[in-house]
Parts: sequence; structure tokens; C-alpha cells
Amino acid sequence: MIAIYVRVSTEEQATKGYSIENQIEECIKKAGTSDVLKYIDEGFTGEIINRPNLTKLRDDVAKGTIDKIICYDPDRLSRKLMIQLLLDDEFSKKGVQLVFVRGEYTNDPEGKMFFSMRGAISEFEKSKIKERTSGGRRRKAKNGLVVKNSHLYGYNFDREKNTYVINEDEAKFVRMIFDYYTKGTFKGINGIANHLTEIGAPTKKRAKVWHRQVVRQMLMNEAYSGTYIQNRYDTEGDYVRKQAGEKVEYGRVKPQEEWIITEIPAIITKEQFEYAQLLLDQGRRRHANGSFHKYLLSGLVRCGRCGCTMTGRRTLSHGKDFFIYECRKNYAGAKTNGCGRQMSENKLNKIVWEHIIKIINNPEEVKDYKEQDEKTYIQDEMDHLEKEIEKIKKGRKRLFTLVSLSEDEDMDLEEIKDQIRELQQKEKDLQHKYNELSDEIKLQDKDANGTALEEAIDYYLINKANDFTYEQKQTLIRKVVREVVIVDSETVYIHIF
Repeated sequence: MIAIYVRVSTEEQATKGYSIENQIEECIKKAGTSDVLKYIDEGFTGEIINRPNLTKLRDDVAKGTIDKIICYDPDRLSRKLMIQLLLDDEFSKKGVQLVFVRGEYTNDPEGKMFFSMRGAISEFEKSKIKERTSGGRRRKAKNGLVVKNSHLYGYNFDREKNTYVINEDEAKFVRMIFDYYTKGTFKGINGIANHLTEIGAPTKKRAKVWHRQVVRQMLMNEAYSGTYIQNRYDTEGDYVRKQAGEKVEYGRVKPQEEWIITEIPAIITKEQFEYAQLLLDQGRRRHANGSFHKYLLSGLVRCGRCGCTMTGRRTLSHGKDFFIYECRKNYAGAKTNGCGRQMSENKLNKIVWEHIIKIINNPEEVKDYKEQDEKTYIQDEMDHLEKEIEKIKKGRKRLFTLVSLSEDEDMDLEEIKDQIRELQQKEKDLQHKYNELSDEIKLQDKDANGTALEEAIDYYLINKANDFTYEQKQTLIRKVVREVVIVDSETVYIHIF
């Protein structure tokens, strides 16, 4: 069977001669028949080998279903010479003929040399294109132009002049944010975000709520004082790594001498921006100096009733500070408010710490504990989710009945439709969680991983001669505990690795 392989990257979508349709047409003409298998990778760079349809083509070649492969040009196969040569060798070992529309290729020393030269030239051209593109962007930035539209709140992007112009409808809220923060009108960033949500201030993406992190980022952005920094972050190779499925570490900052400062219209004064940075820095230093209470199980506690994470909170009891874990999300932008379940921090810390020491001193019981305890915890949660899903279904049914039977012309149908949509989404989310737990319970027969426990035992033996510090306790717990689930004041499931 004849196969054709075509590829176009995102940056080449509009390039003449490299459109998907043109490549297919030319490859079919070269094949002399329309009876071909098509392998199309659209929007993928030629610098990686792990492309969906190239992988499928290689698998089919390995199965012996392909006799000939036609490709428009060697650089459609790959932009890198080493990948081209690897694929050519892989195909030839299976007796598959590789043919290109642009330029004949023969499987002999001369043909291979020509193929290698074409590949090297293609790779060189790609590097030169990158160099010219990045160089052109830097020159534009140095000439005072804004190279890329970052959709900066408070501004519109003028494509003709390559700069930002103030969007007054949004800029007034930028001024509000800085005024609120520097004058202490509301309690912190969270209070500002909640207020903006309450008054219906528009976000850039027209979201319904303002998140505290968005407000924080705006307060830290010097662009609002007229100083827009370009060439600040190192994104070299991010696109290729992302398409290759590798983890991309965003926010890598270049040396300050490489930054390019561009002036744009200011929404606030530099003095107000600098004062906001001073206040932000004071807040960070207060946190670093330990004025905030440290929670031993921070990030590990979850509510067994509604599934939300539980966070630490200070409250007063008989005039003294009392710390608890609470299932409540009172910060701006939270998707759910939580169910309000509470538990004493001291009590929970004691339960978890004693349990960990018991496990460490009796490691042979770990596997039985995992199988019994986790299954119980998962099954309890699944039972709860089933009841919640059933409640939602009944709620939706009542709303549908209300709409179909009511003759009240003043009924707000749009509001009822919104309620139905919210219930549908909630049911979908709960069903997804139920399916995850169902899959997890099917894996209970697998052996427990003892590596984490072995590390914890070693750590415990090294440090047990002295009283454990807060940091040592937290380190030991995190080596063993994956999650702590609070069902009620007397029922706590400690989910270990």
C-alpha cells in the first residue's frame, strides 16, 4: 500500500507551497493514484519526532502494511537532519521505498549524500528563520514598538502602530484597584477582588468573578505606570518542548541587561506603583518572619462530605487563639464555598502523628492497612457521591416540572434555565469524581509501594533521638501521607502512599 505523509506547522499555515491541500495534491499526483493512505500532522513542528500521525505511520510500517511512502519534501518529514536519517533507516530496514515530490531520492551512496545535504540545508534554513524572526522582534522593541499583544487589562492593542492605547472602560478599574490597595479601603487583595466581583467589574475574558491572584498580578505590573518590559522571559524552545509532551517551565527570567524597556501610556503614577510595591513587600516580609501560624498538615486535608480541600484558620476560643481546619473557601474566585465542616488542628495533628508512628513501628501491617482503610474510605465517598448525584437529578426534575406545568407569565425562565445548567454541570463534576474513585478501587489488588515507607523509617531512626521539630515532623508526614480525609469529628482516614 502507498502512504503519503504531509505536515505543516502552525507558523507555516499560510506559507505558499506548504499548505496541507497542496502537499496532498502533489503527493497523489506523484503516486499516480488516489488510492493512498493519508497521514497528516497539522500544526506540529518538524523539530520533534513524536507527532501523532508520523507515529501511526511508523507503526504501520512496522506491521508491514506500507510498501512506499511519498512525502512532499524532506523538511516535511523533519526539520532536523538526524530525525530524517533515523526515519529513512527505519523505513529502509522494512523494505519501504521513500519518495519525495521535490527532488528524486535514490537509495545509493549518491542519493543518501544528496538526502543528507537537503536535510542539513533545511535545518540551517530553520535556524536562520528563527534568528531573523527573533532579531526582527528585538529591533522593533528597541525602536519603541510593542512586539506582541499580551492582552493587557486596561489597554487595547493598536496593530497599525504596534503599541498599547488606554481602554478607559477598563482603565478606571485599574485605578480603583491601586487606590483601594494603597489607601487600605478593603481588607487586603482578597477584599478588593470580592468587591470587584460584587459590583460586576468586567474582566479581560468577561469572567463572572475576579480572582485574588489576578488582582495581585495587576498590582505587581509596572506597565500600568508606563514602563512596559519586553524580552524579559526566556521562551526559547518552549513551543517544541510543549509539542513533544515535555514539561515546560514558564517564567524563566533573562538577565536584566537583556530586558527592553518600552514606554506606553500610563494609567497610574510611578509614585503610586512604587508605594504599592512597598506595601506588597511588607506583606511578604511579615509572612516570611513567621507572624502567620504554620499548619502541620497544610495541603493534605480534604473534607469527606463534599470533597473540597480543608484549609487552616485562626479563630477565638475563650479569648485565646484557636486553630482549626475548615472546609470553607472565602477567597475571591473560589468555585465552591465548601460545606463548613471544622476540626481542631491539635486534635487532627495528634491523630495523624500517632498513626504515622504506629505504621513506622509496624511496617508489616502497612499493606493490610492500605487495602482495608483505603477501600473503606473510597467506598464511603462513592456512597456519598451517589446520594448527591441523585439529589441533583431530583432537583433538575422538579425544575423541569415547574417550567412545563406553570402558567405564570411572570416566571423568570432564564433564571430557571441557569439553575438547570448549574445543576447539570455539578452533576457532571460529581460523576467525574465518582468514576475516578471507581477506577481507583479497581486497582486495590496491586501491591503497596514500600519505597516511601522505607524512606520514612530511615528518616525516623536518624532523628528520633531528639525531639522532632515542626519541620522534621512535616517532612516525615509528607514522606508517608498522601491525603487526610475528615468524615466527622471521630472518623478520619489517613491515605498513605
